Amino acid sequence: MLTKRVIPCLDVRAGRVTKGVKFKNNVDLGDPVEMAVAYSAGGADELVFYDITASAEGRPIDIGMVEAVARAVRIPFAVGGGIATVGDMERVILAGAEKISVNSLAVRSPAIIAEGAAAFGRQCVVLGMDPVRSARCPSGYEITTRGFRDFTGMDAVEWAKKAADLGAGEIVVNSVDADGMRTGFELEITRLVAEAVEVPVVASGGAGRPEHLVEVFRKARADAAIVAGMIHSGDFTIAEIKSAMHSAGIPTRMSY
Repeated sequence: MLTKRVIPCLDVRAGRVTKGVKFKNNVDLGDPVEMAVAYSAGGADELVFYDITASAEGRPIDIGMVEAVARAVRIPFAVGGGIATVGDMERVILAGAEKISVNSLAVRSPAIIAEGAAAFGRQCVVLGMDPVRSARCPSGYEITTRGFRDFTGMDAVEWAKKAADLGAGEIVVNSVDADGMRTGFELEITRLVAEAVEVPVVASGGAGRPEHLVEVFRKARADAAIVAGMIHSGDFTIAEIKSAMHSAGIPTRMSY
């Protein structure tokens, strides 16, 4: 069985890491490069950075930050936010990122997934999706965009299947309902997506304790899990999370 990945997420705004609840009330947490180095040394398998206001502000991602992270760490990392064209994807990859995450852009222009996969390989293209519970979609979950600002009417599971068919090499399921709550991942939508596609699925939103990662790996078939508040706060370390996973029989890369 493949090892399960633990991926710290760093939401970046104005060059600083920030964290909120359900995309609101964000507080400053520190320098993204310094935090990346600490998490890499602490046993993170990968990192992900979201320039959380780039798309809404209509500006490109902070390439300087990407370059600085690439110089500082030796583990794979993904970046998202402010990606508008294949040219933007190329700049991010040349700056040192291994993966590019597209979210709102892919909803508006699904062809960007296929274009990115053709240009750089599907392993480089990550679909980020922000589903929210909704009675008007068959799966019970609707895709939102622009940081939960816009409701699309798109069924989350059908969108995941389409994106995988177009060439997305990985899908991040970020539950809007669970974001920042630290009460556990949204198991149902994570499982629905994992059962519907053949590419890796990453659970995101809601991690508060190591047991939550064990649960999402066991019950929702996630291949990786994103953590943020539970480690940013200092309540848990990546080593503690992985120790709990190892004790529960979840295969993981141990750093000690």
